[in-house]
Amino acid sequence: MPGRPPTAEPTPGPADTDAAERPRSVAIITDGNGRWAQGRGVSVAEGHRAGADVVRARLRDAAELGIEELTVFSFSTENWSRPPAEVQALMAMFGERIDRETPELIEEGARMRFIGRREGVDPALVEKMDWAEQQTAGGESITLVVAFNYGGRAEILDAAARYEGGGEDAFRALLYGPDLRDPDLLIRTSGEQRVSNYLLWQCAYSEIVFAPELWPDFDRPAFERCLDAYATRDRRFGGRVG
Repeated sequence: MPGRPPTAEPTPGPADTDAAERPRSVAIITDGNGRWAQGRGVSVAEGHRAGADVVRARLRDAAELGIEELTVFSFSTENWSRPPAEVQALMAMFGERIDRETPELIEEGARMRFIGRREGVDPALVEKMDWAEQQTAGGESITLVVAFNYGGRAEILDAAARYEGGGEDAFRALLYGPDLRDPDLLIRTSGEQRVSNYLLWQCAYSEIVFAPELWPDFDRPAFERCLDAYATRDRRFGGRVG
């Protein structure tokens, strides 16, 4: 049932080990765009553009590797406190990316979803987000979930304000994307080791891997190393095996 961790399954045999150990849902905290830009003497906006390119590249990798959902942290509820010029550049880039990449996602059979608060966001940008979700709704190869104007505490507070009882499943139904899978694996790039108010409810049982690469440097080999680390974990979901 939604919101409840799956029961641990028997160890797979040699023929199906790879498929069994592959996460079906991966969430990433795409951290390090600003430091990447600073280290190269370029604008922060250029760092964000490089990071957006990596999102597209890793989405294609995830689809090839059999991952069903990839969730990326694109803009948090706390990011509004950044310099106005940076926020304005991010909003403009976000709209441009939706316009440019939605047709590509349709061609690749990918679906796009957005989670987060839409109140306070430019109505024109919200319209683009709605359009992208509608246009890609039939995609079945992979789902790209974009956490935009998102905060884990905000999500829980918004759900709590509408909650009228009924237990965990009823509460989960009030979250931003109740039909989405809980991440099997959470990756944070840039060497930082914190979850930064990201998917607090959904990541209750997620395995966590901290990658040293700044997000624009997070290439396929780095991604595969994180997946390999996940494959070594013994996921018990609070239970005991043996």
